[in-house]
Amino acid sequence: MKNRYNTDVALLTVTSTEYRAVMHFHDWKAKTFVNDEQIYDVATFESNGKERSLIHAKIGEMGMTAAAATAMKVIFTFRPRYLIMTGIAAGVAQEDVEEQIYGDVIVPDIVWNYSAGKFVSPDKANITYGNIGFLPRSSYESIPEEIMPLIRKAAESDDNPCHVYIGPMACGSTVVASRELLEKQVYSQYRHTAGLDMESYAVVYSANHSSDPKPTPLIVKSVCDFADSNKSDDYQRFAAYSSCEFAKHLYEKVLPMDD
Repeated sequence: MKNRYNTDVALLTVTSTEYRAVMHFHDWKAKTFVNDEQIYDVATFESNGKERSLIHAKIGEMGMTAAAATAMKVIFTFRPRYLIMTGIAAGVAQEDVEEQIYGDVIVPDIVWNYSAGKFVSPDKANITYGNIGFLPRSSYESIPEEIMPLIRKAAESDDNPCHVYIGPMACGSTVVASRELLEKQVYSQYRHTAGLDMESYAVVYSANHSSDPKPTPLIVKSVCDFADSNKSDDYQRFAAYSSCEFAKHLYEKVLPMDD
């Protein structure tokens, strides 16, 4: 018997601000299962004249471990066609590559783990922090190539209310408020990196390495700060809202929902 998708779209968020933004866009109903402490939010949306299924799960804590665990649970429980993470990220595109402002949407074509590596003595590494050297062992996951032309078309559409930048997303295990770390660990490996967060790599990895039918993973996050000493929470609500706005535009008007 051929494996089939049981849900059209699954959304993931992690912070309370991101959760409230998602809740704003649909009429949700809570759903629970025996022996599963996770609360799932269930709704419908219309795409191409048909009613489609939508679920949401809030990840219990920040970071890649919790994101991977929740993503895999959602995949196996609901078998979604698309697994989309919305929310906030740091804008880190260099000025000569792309101008970024608060609320700009970042949709990565690849996500990569900048924090993987080995700490060594400084004489054995090109990346050094005082008396500590770091040898990066970064790994990356790609968004399926066939979906990216649709994202680019959506970004350029007159119906899209957001400014969208497509480029690499860096993912690590800690909050970053240091330009030195960006220069040494991010730009030195992927100069054209557009955003930085703490969960995207785990979500895409989970989707790409799940059993069939694999969901198509998408990360749709918006700039709330710039990962420097001026980091603040002032624009998180605005960024969370704009990421949901573009994600909704994608699954209602752009992404194919039928085999």
